Amino acid sequence: MNYYIMTLFPEMFPGIMDASILGRGGEKGLIRWETFNIRDYTLDKHSKVDDYPYGGGAGMVMQAEPVYRCYQAVCERIGRKPKRVICLTPQGKVFDQSVAQELAAEEDLVFLCGHYEGIDERVLEEIVTDPVSLGDYVLTGGELPAMVMVDAISRLVPGVLGNGDSADTESFSDGLLEYPQYTRPAEILGRKVPEVLLSGHHEKIEIWRREKSLERTRKYRPDLYQRWKEKQE
Repeated sequence: MNYYIMTLFPEMFPGIMDASILGRGGEKGLIRWETFNIRDYTLDKHSKVDDYPYGGGAGMVMQAEPVYRCYQAVCERIGRKPKRVICLTPQGKVFDQSVAQELAAEEDLVFLCGHYEGIDERVLEEIVTDPVSLGDYVLTGGELPAMVMVDAISRLVPGVLGNGDSADTESFSDGLLEYPQYTRPAEILGRKVPEVLLSGHHEKIEIWRREKSLERTRKYRPDLYQRWKEKQE
């Protein structure tokens, strides 16, 4: 998987992208990432990339030209026009596990990180294929959402996780929250590990885990539970 990130703040990414599972995925050659500083593609001598919005209003808007020139540089690096260009915006489709699974099947993903009051609509219409949101709230820019998406997608790239079964049993993989997890010691803080997990009876353990998964989803995410129930009917 190759990630190409168009941003005004490329310095935000190395700490996240080079650590933990993402870092190990990079060392294995399973994922690769590269940032493109949008400021490098402006013709303004002061590296200005924003201007006042037509029609008035608060704040500034990112200009179309430097974004488009940056996109062209990404196309040259890939060797063709990318199939998926993701713009991080509150106006986009909400990102979830099913979207992560869909995007993990791609070879190249391009992320466009906006700032200020937004990006000139004309360049979005020209290059963006997937407007995506993390949820119904507003962040300072698109960098943090891009990092979250890269992390979630990379976990689904074959070989990135140490245990090949991990991604299949995590929360949301089947539309439900994951069951509770325990490790040694068997008793701590006056609380014991459920006996069934110590039994070695794999069938009973799987039944217990399924029951707890349903119970937890019904309690904490009734919306997910209702969707799951509808699919079973």
